[in-house]
Parts: sequence; C-alpha cells; structure tokens
Amino acid sequence: MYLMRIGAAGAEKPVVRVSNDHYIDVSDVVADFDEAFFADDGLGRLRKLVAARSDHPTPFAGERIGSPIARPHQILCIGLNYSDHAAETGQAVPAEPILFTKSPNTLVGPEDDVRIPRGSTKPDWEVELGIVIGTRTSYLDTVDDAREAIAGYVLVNDVSERSFQMDRGGQWSKGKSAETFNPAGPWLATPDEVDDVRDLGMWLDVNGIRRQTGSTSTMIFDPYFIVHHLSQFMVLEPGDLINTGTPPGVGMGFDPQIWLQAGDVMELGIDGLGRQRQSVLAPR
Repeated sequence: MYLMRIGAAGAEKPVVRVSNDHYIDVSDVVADFDEAFFADDGLGRLRKLVAARSDHPTPFAGERIGSPIARPHQILCIGLNYSDHAAETGQAVPAEPILFTKSPNTLVGPEDDVRIPRGSTKPDWEVELGIVIGTRTSYLDTVDDAREAIAGYVLVNDVSERSFQMDRGGQWSKGKSAETFNPAGPWLATPDEVDDVRDLGMWLDVNGIRRQTGSTSTMIFDPYFIVHHLSQFMVLEPGDLINTGTPPGVGMGFDPQIWLQAGDVMELGIDGLGRQRQSVLAPR
C-alpha cells in the first residue's frame, strides 16, 4: 500500500494511493496515520478497508500533499551512512551508526517551501531514505527481527544548515532542526511494495542541475541493522521516523562549496518512493 495525507496544512486527511490518478479516501475510518494508527495494527485493518473499497477510487484533483505520516514522537537521523558520502567529506567511515535527532516539527509535505533560517550562511540539501516504525520496539534480538518493526519507507530531504551544524559547538541537531527542514513524501510505501530497500536509486537536482546520484546499495548500515541497533539504546515508538543518511553530492562536498540560496528549487526522488519539489525561501 501507498499511504498519503492530502489537504491543507494542519487539516490533511488520510488516503491510500491506488494509481497515479486515484486514491481511496479512508478518513471516515482512520483518524490519521499517526502513532495510534500504527500501534493498533492500523496497516492490517487498512488493507481490508482498501480491498472493500477498491471499486470506488477518487481522482486526485490537485490537492496539496502533506507528509504521509503525522508529526512523529521523534525523528532520528544517521550521519555519514554512505561510504561514498563519507569519502567526499574527508571523514572516516564510522564503526557504528552516528546518531543525532531532528525536531519533529521540521516535518512538512514534499512540495512545501523550505525556508532558510535567520543567521544561516551554509544551507544544504540531502536526499535520504526514511524508515517509519510500525510497532513499539526495544532490545530486538536479531537484525532480522527489525523487518517486522518497519511500517514502511518514505523519501525525505534532510535539509541542513552546515554552519549551525559544524561551527557552533559540534551540535548537529542545531543544524538540522529549523522549520521546514524535513520534507517527506509523497507517500509511505509499505515494505511489500519495495523490491529491495538495499538497492534503490536516488537523486537530487538544484535548479535543474543534478547534484546527487546514488543508491542505497552504498549504505554502510542498512535499514534492518539501523533499527536493530537503535533498539538497543532507546524505545522506538510507532510512527517514529528514521532518516538513514545521504549519498555524495551535497553542497558541502563541492570545491568550492555550494549553498542553497533564496529562489533555488530542489527536486529529488528515490525509486518507488516518488519525487519531491521544494522552493527555497529567504529567512523571515
């Protein structure tokens, strides 16, 4: 299944995409794709509901697309998780996942504007695979157990402010948590819709120029390892989002470095997870 939320910001309704042109409205039965939904076997119930309504899809009519999940309990992020991205930054390949957090209120839709924060000098882009947790999870016994904890996958843009991240006391979360800094969507694909999550092509353009081209095949730690690893240190809640790192081609990696400017347009995508487009706005 492909879960989406459409409508005005703050008033999105949950739907299931059944084709490029049609969806099934489930908002009369499902309040939202949130922690309560995933915790209560929402995906299992949703499959039955969609099957019963498959003969009556609704055409898309230009509605705004929101993040496919409601604001999560937490957004966790893995740094330097692609061997070729670690190389472009001149940093060593990590021995275990580098973890930082991102404020949950950074979450926006896939075509919502991204706003540069005040004082910013080095805003950057990062196309990433996102993992959405489906069940309350802690102390998983094996990496294989992580498969059952994953509700699905989503395309995200882990927008970053490098001067805040690198030059302000080494606080990565400060460079990751500005408003609008986590566009997600257009849909959440359940695992059965993804052929091989460890071999997905990914790309990102800025103003029509290809900046990132990569594949999840160069991940150092794959999604199953990441979920298992994190479960040893914290409880993962249903609906939590994990951003899993970016391939090479970020602005920080160029010589000279390239930073986002007001008026720029980012476009990005991952195989099977759709594409995004964001315009960059000046600070408030």
